[in-house]
Amino acid sequence: MTDRQSRRLRPLAVLLVAAAALGVASTLPASAAPSETGRRDAVRSGLELLVQQDRYPAALAATTDGRGRTRDLTAGVGDLRTGSRVPVDGRVRAGSNTKTYTAVVVLQLVGEGKVELDAPIERHLPGLVRGEGIDGRAITVRQLLQHTSGLPNYTDYIAAEVFGNHHRYYQPRELLDIALAHKATSAPGTAWAYSNTNYVLAGLLIEKVTGRPYAEQITRRVIDRLGLRNTYFPAVGEETIRGAHPQGYHVAEPGAKPVDVTELDPSWGWAAGQLVSTPSDLNRFFAGLLNGRLLKPEQLAQMRTTVPMPTGPGGVAGERYGLGLISTPLSCGKVAWGHGGATPGSYTVPGVTEDGRAATIAVTANLAPTRQGPEHVAALLDSALCAG
Repeated sequence: MTDRQSRRLRPLAVLLVAAAALGVASTLPASAAPSETGRRDAVRSGLELLVQQDRYPAALAATTDGRGRTRDLTAGVGDLRTGSRVPVDGRVRAGSNTKTYTAVVVLQLVGEGKVELDAPIERHLPGLVRGEGIDGRAITVRQLLQHTSGLPNYTDYIAAEVFGNHHRYYQPRELLDIALAHKATSAPGTAWAYSNTNYVLAGLLIEKVTGRPYAEQITRRVIDRLGLRNTYFPAVGEETIRGAHPQGYHVAEPGAKPVDVTELDPSWGWAAGQLVSTPSDLNRFFAGLLNGRLLKPEQLAQMRTTVPMPTGPGGVAGERYGLGLISTPLSCGKVAWGHGGATPGSYTVPGVTEDGRAATIAVTANLAPTRQGPEHVAALLDSALCAG
């Protein structure tokens, strides 16, 4: 992904929208050696630049080329305190990529005849969605998944609290209540505006329709079906990351010391951003989705029906939002399908193309240690998907 031709940034895929506006510098090492050997190429060099130039502690990539050949690459250090190597294809918090998983399950329920896309959310959650300018009888399931509901974004109001107290637990209904205490941003269906509240409601919809926990449904219907062995939804109260993983960091302000936020309670993201995965598993998920392994053709076509995303600071004209899925024009004329996400300690940007290429770039700081960092991450994804 590129900016206007060569660099692309996805600020609207970031969970902490308020925090995404902070372009910060840090005291990260000015140089770190790549943690793998092998022939040098654009992706490997790009990872090294993300560490050396943009000062991310670690950068990871997983790629699949047009012939189906896969590679996993890393650069930087996995732990600033010990200087340990970055685990190859290490687990990271996947942030808003969770939204695509949530949308898949809702669309599966549509395909099963249990949910109607253009029915009001009131049908399944009666009396729950009420507030100033907010009425669940006027907000459809489609509008939730496409961010056209007009619902306020609860993370706009808890960003400081999340970064200030990493161990605070939130119940999904509490997140919804935070949003409903504020007025609607627009009338339903009249404007596009990214709101994590939409996907908390989608998670509650899944639980109401299935009568089962959201995490169980995501696991059974998506993770297990695709055999994503390194992807999981953290249990209630689970603050660590299972298995091999780099540490994740937060930089509060320019020049501030990076704070290790690897261990935290991710409940504030829930169905909008709580998932843990690896770069290669994110590739397998988006490739499997686009290949029709999760949805019937009719529902996949609905998911890929997009509306324009406003171009904000650092954004790029041409990106469009479907139902939990973003399409992004690439510099080589192709289109990448993915989502992307930031959460305390990590920033991940995946993309797959129609010709079978896939790439995911992950870095271990959600706020860019330099102002250009997210653009460089996106440019590297563009390079990986357009190479050869």
